[in-house]
Amino acid sequence: MKKAVCILIVMMFTFSVVCPVSARADIVLEIGSRGENVTKVQKRLIQYGYLSGSADGRYGEKTRDAVEWFQRRNGLTVDGRVGKRTAEALGVTLTAGGSSTSQSATIVSSDHRLLAKLVYAEARGESYKGQVAVAAVTLNRVASSSFPNTLSGVIYQSGAYSCISNGSINNTPNATAIRASLEAMNGWDPTNGCLYYYNPRLTNDAWIKSRTVVTVIGNHNFAK
Repeated sequence: MKKAVCILIVMMFTFSVVCPVSARADIVLEIGSRGENVTKVQKRLIQYGYLSGSADGRYGEKTRDAVEWFQRRNGLTVDGRVGKRTAEALGVTLTAGGSSTSQSATIVSSDHRLLAKLVYAEARGESYKGQVAVAAVTLNRVASSSFPNTLSGVIYQSGAYSCISNGSINNTPNATAIRASLEAMNGWDPTNGCLYYYNPRLTNDAWIKSRTVVTVIGNHNFAK
């Protein structure tokens, strides 16, 4: 009897090691995939000018072609599929069930780190929404033909951001700036496409004040 029980325990232990219930394969998006993860990828591709149209959450040939273009330009394996490396390069976190991880305070890519540093330098005294808005404006510039087409190009463009000239871009971002920048990278734009923001109490620049203000969030006017 004791021998039989021992054999059963060994069998159960072996099965639990070989076939853990919680194990799952890494998430990979490809043609035929659907859901929130696909929507996040599409929004990111649209923001960076690789994809036109709307983010419908369906991974078709158009999305695949956009992913291949992005992969080619960023030194990634060109296979038209979004796995861990491509998702990190896009600044998108793929999650089980497609649920959002916007509350994560983990840096997911070099672009995410740079954007979080900008947000911390430019808007750390603003509300969470205001910090997302500053990040969104920066990403909107990347997607605009009027600005450089890379995040670093936009941020380090001469005279674009005061934090570059005063050195505060080099400060370490806090968790709020990290989360806010990731929210923007995953598609939240509280400004509805604005390309500029400014604090009306701190600037006398007549040109920036001549831009059409779309919304006001905290101390910043957001304009097109």
